[in-house]
Amino acid sequence: MSKTELEGFRNKIRAELDRTVDFWVKHSHDQEYGGFFTCLGKDGTPYDDLKYVWLQGRQVWMYCRLYRTVDRFRTPEILQAAKAGGEFLLSHAWAPPVAGSRKCAFCVTRLGEAVKVQRSVFSECFYVLAMDELARVTGESQYQSEAVRVMDQIVHWVRVDPSGLGRPEMPGAVPLNAMAVPMMLLCLVDQLEEGRGELAEKYSELGQWCVQQILQHVQRDGTAILENVSKDGKELSGCQGRHQNPGHALEAGWFLLQYAVRHGDEGLKRTAIEKFMILPFHVGWDQQQGGLFYFLDVDGHCPTQLEWSMKLWWPHCEALIAFLMGYTETSDPRLLERFSQVYSYTFTHFPDSEHGEWFGYLNREGKVELDFKGGPFKGFFHVPRCLYMCERLLDGLLGKPQAS
Repeated sequence: MSKTELEGFRNKIRAELDRTVDFWVKHSHDQEYGGFFTCLGKDGTPYDDLKYVWLQGRQVWMYCRLYRTVDRFRTPEILQAAKAGGEFLLSHAWAPPVAGSRKCAFCVTRLGEAVKVQRSVFSECFYVLAMDELARVTGESQYQSEAVRVMDQIVHWVRVDPSGLGRPEMPGAVPLNAMAVPMMLLCLVDQLEEGRGELAEKYSELGQWCVQQILQHVQRDGTAILENVSKDGKELSGCQGRHQNPGHALEAGWFLLQYAVRHGDEGLKRTAIEKFMILPFHVGWDQQQGGLFYFLDVDGHCPTQLEWSMKLWWPHCEALIAFLMGYTETSDPRLLERFSQVYSYTFTHFPDSEHGEWFGYLNREGKVELDFKGGPFKGFFHVPRCLYMCERLLDGLLGKPQAS
């Protein structure tokens, strides 16, 4: 592929990142009560004022990362919005304690009163990302201390005692290793240990544990990535055991590749690319209509999730990052070809040329099914993270200085 083609990718991605940031800066800031509106319609108009904590955390993290590493986003408006979002989280993210345990809410009212709590760790995980990145841009130690405090609580829930999550144990429920949990913890390890030797040492064993937990999902003699396996790494029966999420596997692939590069692990690097990138893309790409299926059944049964054949924004974001990162680390032309293939589908179908940002939910044929730009599960995260990371990767391939 020529330098001119890489320049074309880079210029389009850079422009799309600018449009995406502009959309959320214009429409999502709650100037009266703090935090961000995340339920935004096609043109950016808020259609619900509930605030989803994990999306609040994601937006604080993304603003801070852009402010810290990209010169053109180092603006007072972005910094102030990030700090206001962080303060909203500190004041309102934590729901009232139940049975002696306290968790982050899943969503709160516009004023910050808890509405719903989920029995998982993901709101807390994105709270940690927000606090740590906010500490880096402000230099205020309270944010970093809070990040470490909550990180240690999450690790306790995951590895020692999950009772604080409030999830009752049922006699027929099989304990499982859901890939999302070690993936998310590996993401947090990567965040917390950057430039911090003491924390890198503290969480070194945790990072190794996360990698091994993720590798358990390589099943059937290396021919399938399964989303759920038993605690000892065996395949589960039924729909739960046969469940595949190609986008999630691709995201795990670049998480593992980052870890492998940082630790000089060539074997893990190969596994990340062959098993978590090339393999899930091969099974997940819709050969008839294009795009990545949302869910699949490894044995070819019809998945029970009603949205299984839809084309969602975030798996395509993760595929773009994975293949471009893989190519950057290996110069394997197969990976650049896959990047180009995903790029072509993504930029033809998801961006909204009229109002900015991306549509998130397409039907199998690639037509917009849901036209809102933000909701309970789509905020200022997957699109800008993808564009930001791909711009930096392309800058590296083209020999351009970063943070411009």
